[in-house]
Amino acid sequence: MAEDEEKSRLYKLKPLVDRMPAVKQPEGHVHFRRKIIWTILILVVYLSMTNILIYGLDPAQTMDLFEQFRAIFAGESGSIVHLGIMPIVNASIIMQLFQGADIINLDMKDPDDKAVYQNTQKFLVIVMILVQAIPQVYGFLVPGQGFIETLDGLVAGQGLMLARMIIVIQLSIGCYLLFLMDEVVSKWGIGSGISLFIVAGVSQGLFTGIFNWAQDPAGRSPAPVGAIPRAVWTIQHSSAQELAGGGFENLLLQPPNALITLPTTILIFLMVAYVQSSRVELPLAHGRARGARGRYPLKLIYASVIPVILVSALLANINLFSMLFYTHPTFQNFPIFGEAAWLGVFQPGSTEPIAGAAWYISNVHGLGDWLLPLISDRYAGMLSPEGVEWTYSKAQIIARVIGHFLFMTVFSILFSIFWVRTTNMDAESVAEQIQDSGMQIPGFRRDPRVLRKVLERYIPAITVFSGFFIGALAASANMIGTVGDAGGVSLFLAISILTELYEQMGKEQMMEMHPMLRDFFGNQ
Repeated sequence: MAEDEEKSRLYKLKPLVDRMPAVKQPEGHVHFRRKIIWTILILVVYLSMTNILIYGLDPAQTMDLFEQFRAIFAGESGSIVHLGIMPIVNASIIMQLFQGADIINLDMKDPDDKAVYQNTQKFLVIVMILVQAIPQVYGFLVPGQGFIETLDGLVAGQGLMLARMIIVIQLSIGCYLLFLMDEVVSKWGIGSGISLFIVAGVSQGLFTGIFNWAQDPAGRSPAPVGAIPRAVWTIQHSSAQELAGGGFENLLLQPPNALITLPTTILIFLMVAYVQSSRVELPLAHGRARGARGRYPLKLIYASVIPVILVSALLANINLFSMLFYTHPTFQNFPIFGEAAWLGVFQPGSTEPIAGAAWYISNVHGLGDWLLPLISDRYAGMLSPEGVEWTYSKAQIIARVIGHFLFMTVFSILFSIFWVRTTNMDAESVAEQIQDSGMQIPGFRRDPRVLRKVLERYIPAITVFSGFFIGALAASANMIGTVGDAGGVSLFLAISILTELYEQMGKEQMMEMHPMLRDFFGNQ
């Protein structure tokens, strides 16, 4: 333990953060069946919360700032979980950056320092909830006129202010409940609550994107919006001449849920599943029990899917604030950034940039967003916002693809490095875990320093490669396109999370049969 004068300044927050609501750590081992029950229960509660609408909101005037990131951040537009996991992820980003830059001076191997880190992150979640909720309520989540008039009758002239405060309170309660539910799954269930919520949202989007028989609510076509029903409807209601004259082309390429996205979704699914199973395995032997051997797996995606979630959160925040600076009256007078076209240009009622730096790093939505306009000028109009005359040169389209790809890969590498350091997955921490379990690498002296040197041959390199690979794969999935509203990053996350959940369940069952393995995996 560090001396008092060397302690982090975050210890000054300890009296406050220690009193914050938290989920109690289980005493002893939690049975596998009980973990399954808690996981399913939390999933049911989460899905129920997505159907609880914000009281007093005017849906007709409400704009969803994170519409294009909705599946990633596990929220439902207009519900009490409208914010999703965004504040939780933002708090994690800030804490990781501070820890990676040695600003907060905490040793994650020290139990007290680690507890301060985790509790401070809880406090920061509340701060980020307010940072996310207040600007949205005062700009884009508009209270209903009837609700305002009712409150005016209670407090004359203060109806609008009270209505906004009530909506902020609902958003705050919903998001903090998600945070506590994530803790329940982490401590009493299997995997992570955040991951569970993401999978639920993406799975729903994929299912409706493939099988939805309802008509397009935007009125672009009388055909169903689901990929398969749309194909069946188009073939039944089109003549051979209509199909040959552009019907097949529209069926394959025209959004929503173009038919070409169905095989690409399957291809991405198989690719991610294969990569998730790829690993480097280090042979281990027990130092005292002869014949007891095992392997320590270093997965190709070593930092898990967390870096991609963090990169997506960063991109969503850039999109949010560039939109606020360009469109919101309060932010338009801000020096340098206020209404700056170089930062981002947004059309009224739209949440996606059409120009500026924000456009060059924004998500690419399938082949129609870049490849088809590059092949033929016939498709150039697909990129133009509806009802707006806006054209892009081929050089601009190529620059956007490169910009999005570089943004995803570079920041994914950085977040992978930070994540490995802050979760005790670095070479030194893993060496101590192996040493404490009584295992060693055959042919090497049983010394944590020796183990660390061996692991340093693999872990730093595989961490950087892991960050690059998942960033590149997620960006490529965005550019190829997927069925449903999930998007490439969401699909990558869902597949990776499901694969990890399957492996975690296998590990839990193995520890049920062999209790001695709990010490090796760090479980009670």
